[in-house]
Amino acid sequence: MQVHRIVQCALWLTMASVAHADHWPAWRGPTADGVCQEKDVPLTWSADQNIRWKVPLPEAGNSTPAIWGDRVFVTQATDKGAKRSLICFNRHDGSQRWIKTIEYTQPEPTHSTNPFCAASPVTNGERVVVSHGSAGIACYDFDGNQLWHRDLGPCHHIWGTAASPVIAGDLVFLNFGPGERTTLYAFHLQDGTDAWKVDEPGGKLGDKGAAEWIGSWSTPVLAKVGDQTQLLLSWPGAIKAYDPPTGRHLWTCQGLFKDDAQDKLVYTNPLFNDQVIVAMGGFQGAWIGMKVPTESLSSGSDITESHRLWRNPKGPQRIGSGMIVGDHVYIVNENGTVQCIEWKTGKILGTERLTGNTWASLVRVGDRLYTTSLEGETVVFAAKPKLEVLARNVISERTLASLAISNGEIYLRTHQHLWCIADGK
Repeated sequence: MQVHRIVQCALWLTMASVAHADHWPAWRGPTADGVCQEKDVPLTWSADQNIRWKVPLPEAGNSTPAIWGDRVFVTQATDKGAKRSLICFNRHDGSQRWIKTIEYTQPEPTHSTNPFCAASPVTNGERVVVSHGSAGIACYDFDGNQLWHRDLGPCHHIWGTAASPVIAGDLVFLNFGPGERTTLYAFHLQDGTDAWKVDEPGGKLGDKGAAEWIGSWSTPVLAKVGDQTQLLLSWPGAIKAYDPPTGRHLWTCQGLFKDDAQDKLVYTNPLFNDQVIVAMGGFQGAWIGMKVPTESLSSGSDITESHRLWRNPKGPQRIGSGMIVGDHVYIVNENGTVQCIEWKTGKILGTERLTGNTWASLVRVGDRLYTTSLEGETVVFAAKPKLEVLARNVISERTLASLAISNGEIYLRTHQHLWCIADGK
């Protein structure tokens, strides 16, 4: 028991240690919720205003950059996915430091809107980990030397893969799937060997004519639940929690499915604060809010009846993850509408047209929320129930990635370029 407490403490301290204002070490930033603690972040820009630099990218891609110190890391597929790479750029001028590529020539399906290498990289300041789907998971040092690579077998779903790896302490977590083979892995960061793994049943390929659509593209989230760090993941039909050091299944809360179909699809991350966890299904699926379970529970407890606060049986299609601010949840749906939701009750306080179709997840800077449409319009709006648009910034390039912010600079990955946005540049 004492050893377990030490590991839990180490995990939480590691999470806190990367939450510096000048780092954006992973998708959704240092605290895995899209929150940037900085203040001097650009509000306005255009293709020729407040641009520090831009560099061309070889092909389209949807992953978000990770930034640490003077390095910017981007995953990139080329040659129709036959080459899957990690590129390291110099943050000062956008020059390429190095590129490391893993080749994969076997067939692997994906959707035309989701190029290979959609998963974002993650770093702890010494190592960088990338997930390349069927090409496996790999770890590099900051000079680009490959430290280890794991072949996890093929991924097979007609919409491809997207879940990003997560580093905490000496462990790397990965939602490997979706498809017939779906597994939550924990690897040792040192050498890539398994610390533990949990197979999730019920995967489907999504083949044409399927009677049901099943899959989770959700990235695991480490959350402080009471005095314990828990690993949260939205699976098809339910949100589940695990003990990070051991993989022990802690609890399940059901409800992320359609009432009128067998579909169980999840694209977004769980959202949380110290009182509530909110999970949202995709493809017009249900969404739920639940009380944070701080009491002692039996392993694998189904706490749906005891902890679920509310369930809305149907919602808009949602791909990007939302944000909890105060008493409200904010989410930008794929159709470009923004919703403000009361997290205590699930009541929708407002739905308004914000922008065009959107895949990006929300990023918060103080009382501002940032989101980018597929057409390359980044809208900045106030984090309050009544919609107040603060700025509309247009870079007319197709964009499905989320923003990354580091040391007062915004990094925007479009299908054509990597942009560095900074005031007065």
